[in-house]
Amino acid sequence: MAKESKISAGSFDLNKFLFGGYETDIITTLYGPGGSGKSNFCVLTATSQARKGNKVIFIDTEGGFSSDRFKQIHQGTKEEIETSLQNILILKPTSFKEQQKAFQQMLTHVKKESISLIIIDSIAMLYRLELGDAISTNDSEKISAVNRKLANQLRTLNEIARKQNIPVIVTNQVYATFTQNQEDKNTERQVSMVGGDLLKYWSKCLIELKNNYGKRKIVLKKHRSLPIKELAFEIINSGIRKRGLF
Repeated sequence: MAKESKISAGSFDLNKFLFGGYETDIITTLYGPGGSGKSNFCVLTATSQARKGNKVIFIDTEGGFSSDRFKQIHQGTKEEIETSLQNILILKPTSFKEQQKAFQQMLTHVKKESISLIIIDSIAMLYRLELGDAISTNDSEKISAVNRKLANQLRTLNEIARKQNIPVIVTNQVYATFTQNQEDKNTERQVSMVGGDLLKYWSKCLIELKNNYGKRKIVLKKHRSLPIKELAFEIINSGIRKRGLF
């Protein structure tokens, strides 16, 4: 793959928002609640790369990759769509152990082929299930082992991004915690990422997706060269667009 600083996010408005697209030598994390658009963003970027003839590895832990959605976004002929689909290697682990194996398959392909994009949607769902089992049995060794495995996966992705200039996009779930303000006694709701500190450490770009009764918003929370900012958007057949323009 040719060396370049960014790849297209698959949308004019999103590329403008990100000042050119996703950076190629880092991990970008998209996080938010279910229905906020995380998988749509992943399929949008994967489609953009596959349409250009570039190879994409898509590790799908939640069943978020839809061939029908791919066809909608692609908008090509049947033959063009089939050719583009062949450029996407989809791996579908259903347990954290299988996710480990999927990473080994990913490494094999990265060594043998020219890969333009790696997507993991989502990085922490199967980890969360495995960790929950360990916590329920109060197995401290297993808890440490599960956390260590996730850290190793993120370290591997970081090395691939930095050394081979392959952009890595991961999605992540969120959970809410509630605390009471001692001054006014009001309850405050705080949204956090699953595996928060690990993801924050390894991700050089953090993007939060929000969905408030169908009104979606993307918030750039962390970036190496761009300020914190936000964009209201809507999902359309061909991808996404800035809300309020049409």
